[in-house]
Amino acid sequence: MAVEHPRNIKSFVVRSGRMTPGQEKAYSELWQRYGIEANDQLLDFNQIYARQAPVILEIGFGMGDSLIEMAANNPDNNYLGIEVHKPGVGRLLGNISERALTNLRVMKFDAVEVLKKQIEDASLSAVHLFFPDPWHKRRHHKRRIVQDDFIQLLRKKLCSHGQFHMATDWEHYAVQMLDTMSKASGFKNCAGNGEYIPRPEYRPMTKFERRGERLGHGVWDILFEKTD
Repeated sequence: MAVEHPRNIKSFVVRSGRMTPGQEKAYSELWQRYGIEANDQLLDFNQIYARQAPVILEIGFGMGDSLIEMAANNPDNNYLGIEVHKPGVGRLLGNISERALTNLRVMKFDAVEVLKKQIEDASLSAVHLFFPDPWHKRRHHKRRIVQDDFIQLLRKKLCSHGQFHMATDWEHYAVQMLDTMSKASGFKNCAGNGEYIPRPEYRPMTKFERRGERLGHGVWDILFEKTD
């Protein structure tokens, strides 16, 4: 009798979008310079960036437009972006090279697995999760990444007073994230109980977000800080 092995629920879908020639070229030529391979080895951030500086992780950076601007505008921080969508990785690699940034590196893998196996405890100054897949159908809500286990994993990886910044344009997901984070041990809401924050200046507004704003769509930013 065959034994069924439980599979971890994925909080993302690997989209099969076709890469442009430019993205293909950037991926093949620049990965060795700016990419980090996924394995079971802990990352040495001081060696990777050739300096000691706060490390900020963005999970699911999409096409990387916000991440590239943050890295360019905040040269005193080191940034690590993790994304499973290859065209987005290729685009970001090309932009890193074009802007000659030394404080941004990229991984193409499941961010949860990277956090578990390759990120040292208490090594991240902040984690950004901007516009994650909302999984809007009720039966898929269990796939949403902001769940108790994930929150406590981040808590281990964040340094003292490290911050977790979330943003979404789905109000239902915003309410759930705020509620889940408010109940999580070891975190406090930087805006006060039950409150959202205005979009901070360090988070660039994307074209997608500007379009949504013109159409009257809301965006909710949530910021929590590790307390112990």
